[in-house]
Amino acid sequence: MERTVEQKLSALLKLQTIDSKLDEIKKVRGDLPEEVQDLEDEIAGVETRIQKFESEIKSFQEEIEARRQRKKEAEKLITKYKDQQMNVRNNREYEALTKEIESEELEIQLCEKKIREASEKISRKNEEIADTKKALGSRKHDLDNKKGELENIMQESEEDEAKLLKDREKQTKQIEERLFRSYDKIRGNAVNGLAVVMVKRDACGGCFNVVPPQRQVEIKEKKKIIVCEHCGRIFAGVEEVVIVEDKAKIKPGKKGKKEEVEVVSSGLDVE
Repeated sequence: MERTVEQKLSALLKLQTIDSKLDEIKKVRGDLPEEVQDLEDEIAGVETRIQKFESEIKSFQEEIEARRQRKKEAEKLITKYKDQQMNVRNNREYEALTKEIESEELEIQLCEKKIREASEKISRKNEEIADTKKALGSRKHDLDNKKGELENIMQESEEDEAKLLKDREKQTKQIEERLFRSYDKIRGNAVNGLAVVMVKRDACGGCFNVVPPQRQVEIKEKKKIIVCEHCGRIFAGVEEVVIVEDKAKIKPGKKGKKEEVEVVSSGLDVE
């Protein structure tokens, strides 16, 4: 069954009311969800950095072990070459062995230098890890506090939010897909989350720009969906000001005092 424009506007206004209540709940949470997410991302990044440092340390340790093995090999070769020098047959063989010994001695010096350098790097990396872990502990403490604060707020509004989400799901089924997409797009672009508004005191309830009288007449008729020409929000109706006489203040021979009272005159059945 095709819904009338009035029914469509009524359904949209009900959905807007639900979404506004959900927005209020989220507003109470403030930036806490984003702060918690930022802290979690930061902690993950710090933990990755620590893993990188530990991987570098492991690489330095492997280099040290390799250099130590090479040093041992050089020492064995030097011993071997010195023993061979005792049995050489001529000066040429002796000099050749001497050069091999000198080469292995230089290799030992190089290994010792590389071992020292790698050890110093390990020491610096361990200091970096200690400082990073200290900062990590502080950020984890902040995260625990933020999470606790957020959980307390969420527990207080959990029941209301669950009911509103259920109502929202039910209400969205009352709105045709094309219209719902338009509503969702307008809401996403609106700073205050309002996609459906009333005309209040001759102005748009979203951007507060003046709505011409003829335009208001068309909005009241509800023959078509009308949007604000300034902000694009959907008009659900017009709030009118009616005059109510204060009979308690009427005196003989005088007209009673009249007061202005704002009432919603949208023609929509909104809970």
